[in-house]
Amino acid sequence: MQDAVKPDQTGQGIILILLSVLLMAFADALVKRVSADLTIWQLFFARSLFAIPVLLLFIRATRARLAFQTPKWTLIRSLFLVLTWLAFYASLPVLSLSVAAVAVYTNPIITTLLSAILIGEPVSKRQWGGVMLGFLGVIAILRPGTDAFSWFTLLPLLAAVFYSLAMILTRSKCRDETPVTLAIALHGSFLITGLLATGVLFLLNLGADTRAQFPFLFGDWMPMGAEEWGLMLLLGVLSAAFFVGVARAYQIAPPSTIATFDYAYLVSAAIWGFVFFAETPDILTMCGMLLITAAGLLVSVFPSKKPDDT
Repeated sequence: MQDAVKPDQTGQGIILILLSVLLMAFADALVKRVSADLTIWQLFFARSLFAIPVLLLFIRATRARLAFQTPKWTLIRSLFLVLTWLAFYASLPVLSLSVAAVAVYTNPIITTLLSAILIGEPVSKRQWGGVMLGFLGVIAILRPGTDAFSWFTLLPLLAAVFYSLAMILTRSKCRDETPVTLAIALHGSFLITGLLATGVLFLLNLGADTRAQFPFLFGDWMPMGAEEWGLMLLLGVLSAAFFVGVARAYQIAPPSTIATFDYAYLVSAAIWGFVFFAETPDILTMCGMLLITAAGLLVSVFPSKKPDDT
């Protein structure tokens, strides 16, 4: 007999995903704000330095299981997600938060394509229509061949590809892992990546011009005072809460429902972008955002089962 999803669980899942994406959009706005002062590697390290203890406290409080069932695939998934946030964060010093957000939220469209190619999942006509609609939305935002085009816009699109690969692995190889286990593996990867990249940059000793041109990627490790460490603590808590919250929302409510409300991140990003940076997308960009949002809903929301389905 198939387990039914309780109505109150669906309601809780919707509230959880809305709160989670609001917090993550806020965290991304903070990252964009500090991108002129700290390096991305410093951010990876310091944020995870606080996120991991928060997750361990969560495990102790909830008595959740911490045991890797598929360590190899969990590691590969974590590496894809590190690349996701590397590409996404690298775009934030240049792009507006709302444009970067909508570009990275092409991931449901990309996931649909890659799922069909890599794991043989069927794609309906409706979903193919969503793919085409999303492509038009990307063209509206990128505007290739015009003065509005920026190569930096490709970074969040690349992030969407890495994120889609991570989600395909989550679905096909990491189903037996708990959300908190996956979150700890991810933040451990962030921590190690931050340290290794900092060491590599120190050994490379890049020229001053290169460091000055891309300080967020190649700059020196900046001194951090109480304010900076406090911000990293806040980002660590927000990050831990988001990764667990999203995973939990997809566990306790129908994925098709949660996927719909997951798009509230775009609204949240636009709000925080306006509050922090007074960002106002132009008409063509807003049209592209609407097309990508509609496309994502078409490819990610599956039709409900008939009453006699089991």
